[in-house]
Amino acid sequence: MEFRTIVDIPVSSWKIKPAHRLLFVGSCFAGNIGRRFSEERFRVQVNPSGVMYNPVSVQHEIVRLTADEAQPPFDVVFITLGTNHVYVLNETGEIVDNCNKRPQQLFTERELTVDECVEALRSAVDRLLQRNANVRVVMTVSPIRYRKYGYHESRLSKATLLLAVDRLCKLSIHNQVVSYFPAYELVCDELRDYRFYDADMLHPSAQAVEYIWERFAEAYFDDVANTFIAEWKPIKDALGHKPFNPDSEEYRKFRADAESRLKAFEAKYAVGK
Repeated sequence: MEFRTIVDIPVSSWKIKPAHRLLFVGSCFAGNIGRRFSEERFRVQVNPSGVMYNPVSVQHEIVRLTADEAQPPFDVVFITLGTNHVYVLNETGEIVDNCNKRPQQLFTERELTVDECVEALRSAVDRLLQRNANVRVVMTVSPIRYRKYGYHESRLSKATLLLAVDRLCKLSIHNQVVSYFPAYELVCDELRDYRFYDADMLHPSAQAVEYIWERFAEAYFDDVANTFIAEWKPIKDALGHKPFNPDSEEYRKFRADAESRLKAFEAKYAVGK
């Protein structure tokens, strides 16, 4: 007997390589998965300018990054959308990424339409393609609910984002570049239990994030990436070891050996920072 509904995730036709430059931008859920990649020694940047929740703010961040000539182009970009709610600075009519604790009366909150979300995301992908014609973009919608909007309104916001991402993935010029990973569905339809949430009953628990990581790896990792992670684990464990006597000769030799293995590992997979 089956006691849960399994979300079907197609295996990707392309794979993430250890030497790929990865960018995670978007809501705090992007931060959770991005940090998991960082822990596994992938070459990753996670929300360089802070958390971005809506498509326009994501677009702004990607414009900033792609305008920086010192920034090498990214191979794979992960975008996690949290909401279609934005704040507009009344004085200029500009959608801001952060209110910076300025008085609320300076801003007007509104909701982006599906079309506006699609246009912001399309523009962001186009900027990435200008820097790297072979870039791959993985879109996700955060499963985190927004209590302040009301739960029905939060669902409507997620629905707007899901419709926008679906439309973007189907655009003829982007359907080989952009793919969708169902993180939202994994939490809301497959796990679907409060034991997979943190104490606030809104954010996924560490166990849920780890499960999503495993499902993601099944879709986007090949033998090379899996071997990379397996070889990194004993080095990571050695570097994270807390010695009883850090000044001992034995520990100095242990640490030197671990650092030597790290250099060899980085050279083998071209993942030196």
